[in-house]
Amino acid sequence: MAVSYKRLWKLLIDKDLKKSDLERMANISHFTINKLNHGNNLTTDIISRICLALNCTPDEIMEILPDQPQSADDKSDKPNVR
Repeated sequence: MAVSYKRLWKLLIDKDLKKSDLERMANISHFTINKLNHGNNLTTDIISRICLALNCTPDEIMEILPDQPQSADDKSDKPNVR
């Protein structure tokens, strides 16, 4: 399962804020911003701090993406079971 933070970036644009503003407002590190950029998982504490700072809810800053179905190439890596 993957997480997308595109909603967060859109919200920052709508509020005319920069990532550095978010760091300061939510008291999060640049490392955390990097994790957000790469769609990595975050703790609920970090999500809560961001939501409190931006006066929003988690579904306004993130989206859980469904797993992608395996392609035929991916299935070939599994051993054949007979």
